[in-house]
Amino acid sequence: MNKNQKSILSDSALLLVAIIWGSGFTATQMALDAGFLPFTTMTIRFGIAALLMSVIFIKKLKKINKTDVVAGLVVGFFLFTAFASQTIGLQFTTPSKNAFLTATNVILVPFIYWFMTKKKPDVFSVVAAFICVFGIAFISLGKDLTLGIGDSLSLLCALLFAFHISSTGFYSQKVDTTVLSVTQMWFATILSLIGTFFTETLPSSVPLNGMLAVVYIGVFGTMVAFFIQTTAQKYTTPTKTAILLSTEALFGTIFSVIILKEVITLKMIIGGISIFLAIITAETKWSFLYKRKAKIVKSNL
Repeated sequence: MNKNQKSILSDSALLLVAIIWGSGFTATQMALDAGFLPFTTMTIRFGIAALLMSVIFIKKLKKINKTDVVAGLVVGFFLFTAFASQTIGLQFTTPSKNAFLTATNVILVPFIYWFMTKKKPDVFSVVAAFICVFGIAFISLGKDLTLGIGDSLSLLCALLFAFHISSTGFYSQKVDTTVLSVTQMWFATILSLIGTFFTETLPSSVPLNGMLAVVYIGVFGTMVAFFIQTTAQKYTTPTKTAILLSTEALFGTIFSVIILKEVITLKMIIGGISIFLAIITAETKWSFLYKRKAKIVKSNL
């Protein structure tokens, strides 16, 4: 398989991850509605993923070294903090708004890359950032121009996911991606368990749909999705990863409307379109328009 084929395959895999994550917003909301608290939900989802992956990849884990542990700690920390802000934020906002605001991490990645490498983002990234802020304002700001706690936590989640994507891209080139997938899950599990122990109590009873929701996000939304992401990022760039994963906002809204019967407002539509316009601007730089124009000119000659 050549480099181009690997790139296409990795991009397709990341789009699948976006679909799974899109459904994860609804599943997480169902778990919270069923009585699970944020850190408890995270402990179970990460714990399921960590245990299953450890069993499946036990042979590779026998060769783990200090570099693997450090990489897992850094990536796992950003994974934990991103999901903590996202899951807590879901208690105070809707799945679709949470999904759209989380997707703004694609705008942040080039600026984090600037911070890490001193390479300035181009004008398209700057323009995209302003368009994105406009979209965020439409979706999140109330009549008094205030930002609710749920939306604020969703934006914090976007920032932390941008760091997670950037750090995953960095370490996937230095360590075994399978080992990195497992170690980040274990560190995220440990941190979630600490949060549960100090701030929450386990629910006395949970309905079946709540249990199924947690198992779903543990197996598919965590183990399967993050293993695919970590492996696929080895063959693509952090910026392209961010753009593909940002489509989870669209899928998150679709699943929320279908399953949770969420009502979509005009403000959310305008804000969502603005954010997607910003994402397209940041990633494609509208190069497909130039190519199309060039083809038309060429055909007329």
